[in-house]
Amino acid sequence: MLLSFCGAAGTVTGSCYWLRTGDCQFLVDCGMFQGSKTLKALNYGDFPFDPAKIDFVLLTHAHTDHSGLLPKLVKHGFRGPIFATRGSFELLGFMLPDSAHIQATEVERLNRRNARRGRPAVTPIYGRGDVDTALQAFSVVDYETWREVGAGVRARFWNAGHILGAASIEVEVATGQRNPRVMRLLFSGDIGPEHKLFHPDPEAPDNLDYVCCESTYGGRSRIDAAPERRREVLLREVEAALKRGGNLLIPAFAIERTQELLLDLSILFDQGKLPKIPVFLDSPLAIKATRVFAKHAAGLEDTDGVPDPFRRPNFRFTESVEESKTIERVSGGAIIIAGSGMCDAGRIRHHLKANLWRRDATVMLVGYQAPGTLGSLLAGGAHAVKIQGEDLRVGAAIRQIEVYSGHADGDQLLDWLKGRLPVKGAVFLTHGEDQGLTALRDGLEAAGVPGERIIIPQLDDVVDLLAGESKVAFRPVPHRLPRESLGAPDWHNDLADFSLTLRERLDAAADDKARRVILRRVARALAGGEAD
Repeated sequence: MLLSFCGAAGTVTGSCYWLRTGDCQFLVDCGMFQGSKTLKALNYGDFPFDPAKIDFVLLTHAHTDHSGLLPKLVKHGFRGPIFATRGSFELLGFMLPDSAHIQATEVERLNRRNARRGRPAVTPIYGRGDVDTALQAFSVVDYETWREVGAGVRARFWNAGHILGAASIEVEVATGQRNPRVMRLLFSGDIGPEHKLFHPDPEAPDNLDYVCCESTYGGRSRIDAAPERRREVLLREVEAALKRGGNLLIPAFAIERTQELLLDLSILFDQGKLPKIPVFLDSPLAIKATRVFAKHAAGLEDTDGVPDPFRRPNFRFTESVEESKTIERVSGGAIIIAGSGMCDAGRIRHHLKANLWRRDATVMLVGYQAPGTLGSLLAGGAHAVKIQGEDLRVGAAIRQIEVYSGHADGDQLLDWLKGRLPVKGAVFLTHGEDQGLTALRDGLEAAGVPGERIIIPQLDDVVDLLAGESKVAFRPVPHRLPRESLGAPDWHNDLADFSLTLRERLDAAADDKARRVILRRVARALAGGEAD
């Protein structure tokens, strides 16, 4: 019984577990890699398994880094069922078509540049037809109900408190013939925080052989995110942005984060704590997601007493490109919510180009920013960035708040894991960066879990789950990327930073003679191959 970590190992995105038993092969999640260009290039490469031999998929939730490569799986031969909750299926009904559309648009733009540079054309990872086939493969499951999913395998989905439809997945696998037993595994998916808007606190079983747990915010503690406290933070940030005089840009994830912001803004407007300024929701995907949330509003927490929480006279949903372009005429006093949450795609990039250089503007980051993304560069204090080939100086105020995080913080993750103890085999810590993984491992050790039973796998590692309870046995396998390439900015980021620095030096030089001196020095360094 082999478990392979085909994504979100040593990094946060690309969640994908591959399990092989004596009777079947299956995946838990099949997500896209996000972050640096080196990491995202894995989305275009071959899977480390044959999709045609995968019998079924168990999906924890709809976020792209967990579901985004399902159409590619279908494109390359997968023909089995995909088991997911009703909420996840409904969200993916428009998220996956949106992903195909974004790919087609970005690849078309890239191929125009490649043609001018004499480079070969690039093919999208998948198309709309692959999306339609993937959606037809879904089989909806209920929470806390056992489902026979494959030969010798059954699964049960538990509320994870993360987004609509999100689940931790309990898996039982019948093993052995001479000495039959049932192996019990738990895949956390993404665990939501306490006091999460819309959802109850996460639940999960115990008495397990193995647990795979996310570590996104391992070692990090956040302030109390109770509703009143969260709205206080939002109110303070909006008031400060309005005082600066420009627009407030909020790069937000289309699913859940956007709806949380709309609900809290609705309450602040209704309470008279904020003037009813224009709020533009400029994301077709987020608008569709908001309609799904409105449909499920009766079953969501925190919406009591807020009639039609996602609609207000000052809320303006801009779906078409033409409507989106009109927002550029607004130079101040508005809130613009647009995707993507990490600023790496979508309409937020156009709004950043129009506002980022303005000293009266504000950009408020409300979610996790993967290393190498534009959002992480802004959060890190970059003075200049490159957007769609254009150099932009950062004049806007950059703010980052964590009260809207969809993830449990370090203490809450540790509490969730303690509730699963004792674990007979091992705890695998995934979906995190080095600092978070290490902090969560140390916390588990302090809670009494032996260090040899806490494993931090790397991308493509393979372990034999039947090697015995005394140790975790790794199988020798090739790895697609070295460890140091997983959770850090890559050479593309270095190149962008270098070009911006060079431009700043040239602009600051006294005259053209001084600029030529700088360029000659750079040319000599390149010709001589000088190191660092």
